[in-house]
Amino acid sequence: MSKVRVPKIVGADVELSNFILGVSSGQGTGKTASRMLLGEIDGIESGVSGAAEALDVGRKYLPTSGGCAYIDSDHLEIALPETFSAFDHVAHWRAMLNVARAAMRRVNARLPDGCRLQVLANCSDGLGNSYGSHLNVLLTRTAWDEIMSTKPHYLAFLAAFQISSIVFTGQGKVGSEREGAPADFQLSQRADFMKTLVHIDTMVTRGVINSRDEAHCGPRRGLVQPELARLHVIFFDSTLCQIATVLRVGTMQMIVAMLEAGEVEARLTLDDPLGALGTWSRGPMLAATADLVGGERRTAVELQLEFLEAAGRFADRGGFDGIVPRARELLVLWDNTLRQLEARAFDTLSRRLDWVAKYRLLSGMLDRRPDLDWNSPVVKQLDQLYASIDDDGPFWALERARQVEQLVTEADIDRAEREPPSDTRAWTRAHLLRLAGDDRVARVQWDRVHVRTLSPHSPYARTRAVHLPVPYEATRADNGRFFLEGASLESVVEGLQAADRLPAALGPALHGSWTLSNGGKQ
Repeated sequence: MSKVRVPKIVGADVELSNFILGVSSGQGTGKTASRMLLGEIDGIESGVSGAAEALDVGRKYLPTSGGCAYIDSDHLEIALPETFSAFDHVAHWRAMLNVARAAMRRVNARLPDGCRLQVLANCSDGLGNSYGSHLNVLLTRTAWDEIMSTKPHYLAFLAAFQISSIVFTGQGKVGSEREGAPADFQLSQRADFMKTLVHIDTMVTRGVINSRDEAHCGPRRGLVQPELARLHVIFFDSTLCQIATVLRVGTMQMIVAMLEAGEVEARLTLDDPLGALGTWSRGPMLAATADLVGGERRTAVELQLEFLEAAGRFADRGGFDGIVPRARELLVLWDNTLRQLEARAFDTLSRRLDWVAKYRLLSGMLDRRPDLDWNSPVVKQLDQLYASIDDDGPFWALERARQVEQLVTEADIDRAEREPPSDTRAWTRAHLLRLAGDDRVARVQWDRVHVRTLSPHSPYARTRAVHLPVPYEATRADNGRFFLEGASLESVVEGLQAADRLPAALGPALHGSWTLSNGGKQ
């Protein structure tokens, strides 16, 4: 572990399917539905226009959690605040779904009889269209360059991990799309839409590895730090089961941490990654195998077990210390889930993995209804409705019946809806937005907030920028002392800007820390 490493802060930007039932429109109802939803979400408009926001409509940052919501390609998109722990990510994912659900209810209360707005947390409409559930992971610029440019076995290692992870990250879907090979049921909703191994595009020529280089972070002035980057992961499905979600996030944190440290086992890479993806996705009995580069054949579960073993060895050497919170818990959960997959223990797995829960739900319907098959419209409809965020959605019925394992409590989710994570820059962003309010926020982006401050010496407001360049800084521990009860916006901004100007010798002591090559902290 001779390389500089940084905490594996994660974020997510997730598109939701939205449409209005009972309304006939030749161009569909997504545009109207998404705008009605966003109109019901309380937030502060970003104030950013031009190329930086060219694909976004109406982006609003939330003073409650520090996340945001906007419209992308006529889908409501919800972006989670940055979290350090995968378990916190689960709570904030559920909290943002609650925000979208509340907006949906308010819209439906105003719609005329016979019309209803529907929102689904899935990644495929079954008609050839896919929309993303993107995960973002912080890493050093050096590691990003190695994955994307200089060390092809790093990219192949990451791709093999992602592709084989569909055994626990897939939501499952009926049929195939986009000229994919026929299938009754697939583990992954995104498999048919991955066209190449790596690409910058997220909408047409999608790559298993996305090469978008958009960091949303940077070095703080006066502080010697590694240059930061963001791995933009577009491969995964949306997951509703809490264990599936924590594994999707936590295992990705661990794999990226291993890549960053140079802990890459090239023997685990696939000879034909896209071919393996199509084969494994179409094998819900988990028996299908694919070639590794060395000629051996593995099922997806077998390959995942080898990734798990490599991660366990890395953990034993302290590789995740300070980098991936609760890594030991994640490893135990990963191991237990893979062992159950290896044993085909689907009764138990239906409580923790979405694709298994959906497959059992649909298979049960087919057993009870011999007049139906996998091509029946009612089966395809239930496939879609599984991910409805409405209370009558099948997933929520399973959860209410205690047929889904829980990792976070309703109290955790409620707190995440009202409060930002305390251990990332989202804490300062949210509290600054609260203090400034809509009238005094000029612009907001992930790494900076521009506010209008007043002066007793001038009748004019002055726009001042608070920079938040480091996702694991600007935490409550760093900046809580500025947001005292009764503090003015002017005093808070002055304090934050003064702290940002601290000399390098004082910076780390007051502004968080970053992990050095020896795994210690400065």
